[in-house]
Amino acid sequence: MPTYCMLINFTDQGIRTIRDGGKRIDAGRELAKSLGLTLDKLDLCMGPYDVLVHMTAPNDEAVAKFVLALASRGNVRTTTMKTFSEQEYRKMLAELPPA
Repeated sequence: MPTYCMLINFTDQGIRTIRDGGKRIDAGRELAKSLGLTLDKLDLCMGPYDVLVHMTAPNDEAVAKFVLALASRGNVRTTTMKTFSEQEYRKMLAELPPA
């Protein structure tokens, strides 16, 4: 299944209600599951982003639905990137046409 990385920032609302963060993580996992996604790893970050999520999904459309539903709750803003494993990257390199 394709993999994705989501960079998350809390909105003002999200930080005001941060004590509900654990409940929101659980709700986010349930939302993801209902759309066929799996949240593989979630990390709190220090720096320009607040949270980093690694996830797998059946396709880009499922991820888009997840992002829209998550953002509509008003607690986070997201930046999502499709990712490729090292193995996939090496395969792409091997298949490049000659320079």
